[in-house]
Amino acid sequence: MEEVRPTTANPVRFGMFEVDLQACEVRKRGIKIKLQDQPFQILRILLEHAGEVVPREIIQKRIWPADTFVDFDHGLYNAIKRLRVALGDTAETPCYIETLPKHGYRFVGSLYDHQKRDPSEPKENVAVPAAARFRSGRFVLAVTAVLAAAAAALALDVWGIRSRFFPVTSSSAIHSLAVLPLQNLSGDPNQEYFADGMTDALITDLAQIGALKVISRTSTARYKKTDKSLPEIARELNVDGIVEGTVQRSGERVRITAQLIHAPTDKHLWASSYERDMRDVLSMEREIAEGIATEIRAKLTPAEQTRLAEARPVDLGAFEAYLQGNYHVSLAQGMEYHNGQQARIRSELGVARDFFDMARSKDPNYAPAYLGLARIWTEVPLAEGGPQKAREALQKALQLDPSLAEAHCGLGNLEHLRFWNWASSEGEFKLAIELNPNLADAHAGYWDFLDSMGRFDEGMREYLRTEELDPGHDPPQPNPFFTRREFDKAIEMDRNDIARHAFGPFPYWDMAESYEAKGMHDEAVHEWEIALRMLGYEDIANAMARGFKAKGWKGALKAWAREMEVAREHGENIPSFVLASVYTFLGDRDHAFGWLDKAYQERDPALPGVKVDPTWDNLRPDPRFQDLVRRLGLPQ
Repeated sequence: MEEVRPTTANPVRFGMFEVDLQACEVRKRGIKIKLQDQPFQILRILLEHAGEVVPREIIQKRIWPADTFVDFDHGLYNAIKRLRVALGDTAETPCYIETLPKHGYRFVGSLYDHQKRDPSEPKENVAVPAAARFRSGRFVLAVTAVLAAAAAALALDVWGIRSRFFPVTSSSAIHSLAVLPLQNLSGDPNQEYFADGMTDALITDLAQIGALKVISRTSTARYKKTDKSLPEIARELNVDGIVEGTVQRSGERVRITAQLIHAPTDKHLWASSYERDMRDVLSMEREIAEGIATEIRAKLTPAEQTRLAEARPVDLGAFEAYLQGNYHVSLAQGMEYHNGQQARIRSELGVARDFFDMARSKDPNYAPAYLGLARIWTEVPLAEGGPQKAREALQKALQLDPSLAEAHCGLGNLEHLRFWNWASSEGEFKLAIELNPNLADAHAGYWDFLDSMGRFDEGMREYLRTEELDPGHDPPQPNPFFTRREFDKAIEMDRNDIARHAFGPFPYWDMAESYEAKGMHDEAVHEWEIALRMLGYEDIANAMARGFKAKGWKGALKAWAREMEVAREHGENIPSFVLASVYTFLGDRDHAFGWLDKAYQERDPALPGVKVDPTWDNLRPDPRFQDLVRRLGLPQ
């Protein structure tokens, strides 16, 4: 059939679709379908060059001008995917949009003039004799009756017909999800904080569904700009489904598009677009979460249904300030903790604190503002009263909103590590997990608590759950295998972390402790030197090197202890707990217990693990050690 070139005055048809270029609309069998602006503009370009390869550069110049700040590759990839979803097309077997790798795209469908008919559509009625019409009418009635009976049988699953002939679709096989960072399409890089905030909100809403495993944002954040395919990402995160989308903000209006992909097959299962005023953005996030839950047929408990249905009113200024604060906390957490970075980390946390304070001042009843402040106070030195301020902030947050799982988790950590209230700590962790079964930080904190109590089987279950929800989670404690005296496994885990540049100096420190526990003193000294240099203690590391050269590993440890004591005298924040451990390695019990007593007086957060930590094995026979365990209130 003769193909035609589209014009604004002449709508173009292909397959079941009609494109009105003047009205910027796409209709399927006469019904308008949703298609965002960028995918529509790409369709327009491809239709103008139907049958020809359109280079990526042409699309970029037309849709993403040179002064637009956006990741073009990621933007084009997502726009093409959204276009294919709207047309029911696939990249593997394209009916309309063909991809030519490293070159561009081509429209391969057949175009028809708006007055001509697609031969795939049914022809007009032709006159039929009356007798034939009567016979065909009885035939139609009979067929209709049969079809109706079959439909009823399928609906009721009579004799298991539906189950046998129509197996469960791939969407209902989704039991685990990862929400990739939503792409900022606002054309303003200063709006990244808003896109990140919307990603967090969507993850939080989905994570409250107990029937789903939802990956933590700390694990999905690294895919913000990646060339990896969705099936590859899904394999790395061990999930069935991927949610991705875009955020576009214009003034007080927000548009969010989201789509659900069955990861193993890269098949699109669901897509939708939402547009609201800023004040309604949180209810929009809950609506998206409900849409995804409905698509994958997740079973919601009555409590989960209630939480998703709730749309708490929020002051717009407080909400924006809170999102900005979270953004700067994420920037601080994304910095590698090594020499030269500490000042930048403190600076970012300071900016975050100002934003959280602003949120609190704009709306004193906005619970997340206090949650944000607690995160900051947890990071500041003990001299500033951080733990107590964090505790008060979390209690205020829960007074305003008792359902904040993150606040219960924060309290669980504080009661465990800072205030040593064991029963209260366990209760907060359990409540946090009940409210949000997918909160990786809650499982990690509970794992740390259980291990310190010597409940290793329960602790290992929580550790494994943490790894499921947040692969490579930064441990809140020593390596879990070190605590269980599986030192070779611990060393292997630390080496893997070092190989993937994870957690800065801490895998080196943990590996040194495992080497020391195995009696590999020289290797331990080497790893401690690396960790100290990364932490900015160059002078201490150099002193250790000189001590090692002169008198071996004992010389290195004596130099380490001496230099740390001098640093403390000059105001450096050297933990007493670390000095106690060095003297323990040297076999100097009196100095070790002296520094442990100081750690006790300072309420050092490492002390709750003293009962199970192999570091203190040489001290255990001493009555002073049992007295320390008794004073801490740890189970004997």
